[in-house]
Amino acid sequence: MNAAHPQSDWLRLAIPIVILVAVMAFRMRRMSRERPLKIERLWIVPALYVVVAAVAYWAHPPVGLAWLWCLIALAAGVALGWQRGRMMRITVDPETHEVSQRASPAAMLLILVLILVRMGAREMAPGMALDVMLLTDVLVAFALGLLATQRLEMWLRARRLLAAARGA
Repeated sequence: MNAAHPQSDWLRLAIPIVILVAVMAFRMRRMSRERPLKIERLWIVPALYVVVAAVAYWAHPPVGLAWLWCLIALAAGVALGWQRGRMMRITVDPETHEVSQRASPAAMLLILVLILVRMGAREMAPGMALDVMLLTDVLVAFALGLLATQRLEMWLRARRLLAAARGA
């Protein structure tokens, strides 16, 4: 913290927290409604993020042990993405066979925890002499695993529920 400007340090911390709380409140309000789930479009976000990750790794490839950290982050993202996908409520209308989803409060809590951990890491990073490129590479791998696996789990479950509704 900067002793010369304690108010600016306070604002630097308070502004992101206020924005985060406002966004989360808005999202929590919207979560109570079911939204149509287009299972044929679930691949789009992971595909776009694969392109982003590929460009990031092509422009500045990890070196040495950084690849190991990226693989560990990818595995952690896969595990958390699967859990987050399982937390999403997916329903199929038995008559129209329309698939709907409703986000889970637990899934939102998971994202909130991840954001808070990231904010804490950013605050601690300057004093710990962390490699910013390594941290970026690790976060890219983590996000790729999280996004892709969440969508995969939702796609598999929605297809299974839709097949069961059509078979009944």
